[in-house]
Amino acid sequence: MSEPRIFIKGNEAIARGALAAGVQCYFGYPITPQNDIPEFMSSAIVEAGGQFVQAESEVAAANMLMGAAACGVRALTSSSSPGVSLKQEAISYMAGSEIPGVIVNMSRGGPGLGDIGPSQGDYFQAVKGGGHGDYHLLVLAPGTVQEAYDLTIKAFELAFAYRNPVMILGDAIIGQMKEPVVPWKPENLDQAEGQSWGLCGARGREPRLLKSLFLDDGALAGQNLKLAAKYEAMQAESDQEMFLTDDAELVVVAFGSIGRIVKSAVRKLRARGHRVGLVRPITLFPFPSAVLLDLARQGKRFLTIEHNMGQMVEDVRLAIRTVADSAFHGQLPGNLPTPDDFEEPILKALEERA
Repeated sequence: MSEPRIFIKGNEAIARGALAAGVQCYFGYPITPQNDIPEFMSSAIVEAGGQFVQAESEVAAANMLMGAAACGVRALTSSSSPGVSLKQEAISYMAGSEIPGVIVNMSRGGPGLGDIGPSQGDYFQAVKGGGHGDYHLLVLAPGTVQEAYDLTIKAFELAFAYRNPVMILGDAIIGQMKEPVVPWKPENLDQAEGQSWGLCGARGREPRLLKSLFLDDGALAGQNLKLAAKYEAMQAESDQEMFLTDDAELVVVAFGSIGRIVKSAVRKLRARGHRVGLVRPITLFPFPSAVLLDLARQGKRFLTIEHNMGQMVEDVRLAIRTVADSAFHGQLPGNLPTPDDFEEPILKALEERA
């Protein structure tokens, strides 16, 4: 069910998407550039009948998320890079305990305090686990404000479908820019989806236990095998945008805000006769490895562009390693790129021969 189009920031789109998805609890702590999310939620989620808590710290917010989500309710937290680092222990506990929840990272430059400008330097943290132990988050990377709305709804669906934390990985560009959004709500929203396993009171049934501590001989190995099978099943959720790849000699791989900027550069180069295409991963975990491998088998060459010193490029190279390699161009954090900034590295990669 769609509604009239509205003109909003990416941060607000995420908040509105969460409300459309039936979020019942929000826990957060202020940090730039995601502050619009808790600001909007402080009134909107209360008006919708939910709960808003500005926690005393990011650590507290993440543990509140875990506690609420363990009760089987839809819960959300958001932060930006240093704040997400502080949430990692609780996120690892959630993954190990199979507790669903949604975490938003509107990332900023780093390492350390860095700056408040955009960066994609949190890719490793998001897709490789981020905290301790063997685990994965489902990671969704919006490239437009509409996608920020849409993928937030999808994040809650995936979190409960797999009983796993889901991260929405944006940045200061996605969070702060304004674009038209057509709001919509999912049909047949199931607010009782966590009742079969959630800690919602044991009256009339056997008690339940959600835990990430397995001390019996072989118990932890069994839990990790169970989680590994779940992560393998998540491969079915892999998603990407493919733009002008059919006849492309060179395929550029870029995600999120950089993906949309690269898309403009590809359009301009196409208009000048250069056979360039784009693959924009929408799911960073699971990564669209099979799609890239298929393109590599067609004889295409690759260039990975990121707003960091080189992170996703490792997954691109891993995906195509048996038949091809990928060049890399890193836009340094602290700089706001335009399509013109990417024309030269794309043309350079196009001129090179494997």
